[in-house]
Amino acid sequence: MKKYYYPARETWEALCERPSAGDDEEIRGIVADIIENVKRKGDSALEEYSMRFDGIKLTSLKVSDEEIERSSEAVPSSLKKSIDIAKRNIEKFHAALIHSDSSVITSIGIKCWRRCVPIEKVGLYIPGGSAPLFSTVLMLGIPARLAGCREIILCSPPDKEGNINPLILYTARLLDIRNIYRIGGAQAIAAMAFGTETIPGVYKIFGPGNRYVTKAKEIVQEYGVAIDMPAGPSEVLVIAGKEARADYIAADLLSQAEHGPDSQTILVTDSADLIDAVESEIQKQLNLLPRKKIAEKAMSNSMAVLLNSLDDCIRFSNVYAPEHLIINTPDCHRLAEKVSSAGSVFIGEFSCESMGDYASGPNHTLPTNGYARSFSGLSVDNFLKQIFFQEVTRDGLATVGPAVIEMAEAEQLNAHSNAVKIRL
Repeated sequence: MKKYYYPARETWEALCERPSAGDDEEIRGIVADIIENVKRKGDSALEEYSMRFDGIKLTSLKVSDEEIERSSEAVPSSLKKSIDIAKRNIEKFHAALIHSDSSVITSIGIKCWRRCVPIEKVGLYIPGGSAPLFSTVLMLGIPARLAGCREIILCSPPDKEGNINPLILYTARLLDIRNIYRIGGAQAIAAMAFGTETIPGVYKIFGPGNRYVTKAKEIVQEYGVAIDMPAGPSEVLVIAGKEARADYIAADLLSQAEHGPDSQTILVTDSADLIDAVESEIQKQLNLLPRKKIAEKAMSNSMAVLLNSLDDCIRFSNVYAPEHLIINTPDCHRLAEKVSSAGSVFIGEFSCESMGDYASGPNHTLPTNGYARSFSGLSVDNFLKQIFFQEVTRDGLATVGPAVIEMAEAEQLNAHSNAVKIRL
């Protein structure tokens, strides 16, 4: 872990820059070719890529209802109860945030209102490699269901036998998601964007993935297919004071580091002693992790920053704009009020980021790579469109029409002006 002691304020932005992938152009070229091939050849391209990348000869792309039902047998009853707890909390949180339609009288004779309608067709991408993220099925599927999306497509990469992880299938079954396809990578994004003989095209694509998946989502936007948000490697920033337990902080940093070698973890504190204690604790805990090599590589790219005060720590965090922010200080609520850029904030020593990843309620699909400065975490809103309505009576036209005529003619748009005049 790199250490920076009392960096000057003018250096913070440089410190907060994410490591750039030097092979970005190469990846874009590969992904663009995949997208064009899937767009042109449909299912046969998907089968070709499954064989080339995964060594699998697919007999069917769609997961059968029988496979979905059988998934329940492979999930222990205790884990089913845990998934139910998470499902209940996530539903409760997202249901409480649904906006109701509202109307307003802007002038005499003019009534305006908004109606939220679901995006009809959405695609969910669920990673299924070394860590099959069945929790992401909950995080994407629940708000999609609450929004009322008519058609929900789910794509996830299969194992070497061509099967999707039963935990992913079981969780999808809980949410009554039945259109499930055994395809992953950039080719899955292309299939959902443009449709194939088997996989329906969708209007918006959601879900995390590796650099190829992320690049595919960026490219399909150029064709008019919406995506949830820009994505990048996972990240956590922990603000901790001298009173914080080093083992808690180390565990929080490592929980994010095990996501992948390009994950970024940052400790920001006003205590040099805490940095030393956390570094020592990281070494102890690393040796106990099955994904030690992955976490170790991520930690080598991470950093600890020592600043003069906890208020400075918050200022630094707002510059970095972390995906996850943990505030582990005695005055955590005071500091939390000062947060202006973060995906999801965890307040107090017991609010570990793992709780948000699985079961506390808020979504774990969050903006990374500094996008928390302008993007929010996923919610039901992302699965809805807002349609505006207005109704103008004769009185409304008489009241506001003359202003519209004058404004339209000032812009030299006389047909606009005439549309009002002809009614007056």
